[in-house]
Amino acid sequence: MNLNQSTQKSNRHSFRFIALVVIVSSIVTIGLTALLVNIFERKQESRNPFYRIVELTDTTEAPETWGKNFPMQYEGYLRTVDQVRTRFGGSEAVPRTPTESDPRSVVAQSKLEEDPRLKTIWAGYAFSKDFREERGHAYMLDDQTFTERQIVVKQPGTCMHCHASVYVPYKKLGNGDLIKGFEMMNKMPYVEARKLVNHSVACIDCHDPINMQLRVTRPGFIEGIRSLKASQGIPNYEVNKVATRQEMRSYVCGQCHVEYYFKGPEKRLVYPWAKGLSVDSIMAYYDEVKHKDWVHADSKAEVLKAQHPEFEMWTQGVHARSGVACADCHMPYMRMGAMKISDHQVRSPLLSINRACQTCHKWSEQEMKSRAESIQERTFRMRNLAMDALVMLIADIEKEIKAGRSESGLKAARSYQRKAQFFLDFVEAENSTGFHAPGEALRILGESINYSRMGQVVLRDNAEGQ
Repeated sequence: MNLNQSTQKSNRHSFRFIALVVIVSSIVTIGLTALLVNIFERKQESRNPFYRIVELTDTTEAPETWGKNFPMQYEGYLRTVDQVRTRFGGSEAVPRTPTESDPRSVVAQSKLEEDPRLKTIWAGYAFSKDFREERGHAYMLDDQTFTERQIVVKQPGTCMHCHASVYVPYKKLGNGDLIKGFEMMNKMPYVEARKLVNHSVACIDCHDPINMQLRVTRPGFIEGIRSLKASQGIPNYEVNKVATRQEMRSYVCGQCHVEYYFKGPEKRLVYPWAKGLSVDSIMAYYDEVKHKDWVHADSKAEVLKAQHPEFEMWTQGVHARSGVACADCHMPYMRMGAMKISDHQVRSPLLSINRACQTCHKWSEQEMKSRAESIQERTFRMRNLAMDALVMLIADIEKEIKAGRSESGLKAARSYQRKAQFFLDFVEAENSTGFHAPGEALRILGESINYSRMGQVVLRDNAEGQ
């Protein structure tokens, strides 16, 4: 190799080295740029929890419109159509043939078929004809519209309060006055009120469209929590002005997941909290105002049926006393890019244990599930004992009626049936199978069993005295 050839070879090596450095530098530069852009975008995402695609107002009712600004929350909201059964709750999709009067092709399983004792307990009441497992929010309006209970008893417009998005319809009906619109719809027949609503629960029912803050829009809760606070020495409580954000994360759920009754011929919706939220306080309230839901077909007792007192039972449990809100477990936070949002697929925490439970509890998913199901299994077994006792009491009263026993003994037994039935139903109707307040649920069921047995003792003593 001569000198010229050696120089050319050296130049080629230098060129290759420089080219390699340029390529590597370019790759590193592109990578760093992409990383910085990604960091910038994530910071922007965290600074801007949503992008205002459309202007939302206090009359924007359609969830799909809100979904343009909040697509991730809207996606979760749409998934409330999912039907998933847990060991002691949830719903499964049961196919049905649509009819002209009921276009549903899928319903939830019948709880009456699962446990015929419910038919005995609710004899003479519409729930003894059709009672199915509750489905997700997506179905709350259709399932109320097409239930066979509508055929048995013509229901009032009051039902819309918790089965439809009523904020805008109430305001329209009341010329801007929410309470006035509420009162007007209560008095309407269900079929007429149904024409005024378009959606099941919607974004506007829980959120202020201007600033997205949580708010209570249901008059039943506004008035109910005011009566509760008054009983605690806090007059004129205004929930939307006074409640903390964490309280609101339960209050918006408590707008509907509660015990209630329809008061008077005007069918005003009332949450019976004037004496407190415990089953004993509510029972005392009903006794004082002499309210009955119906007269039992077999025993002729004036009885009550609890609705779905999740909010009341939750207040009796350790989670509520520890400051844990409904949304913490049923709408747990989730990461979407740099954003942290509430999961709007509202459902059982047992279906998302890692996000709903393990945020606070440092145990495995299997362990958390096992603990929850142990509580539910105990509750369910006690519920069955209470149900057996109540069915026996009803049968004994019916037997004594046929035997022509005196009304004095029957009256006392019927009073015990009323208590036993409401206490049992308070746990039966509550959607957690005791989990919201395990100790209180077992205490209530124990009281129910005792009331049923005391009713049987009264009947026995009455029979022996004649």
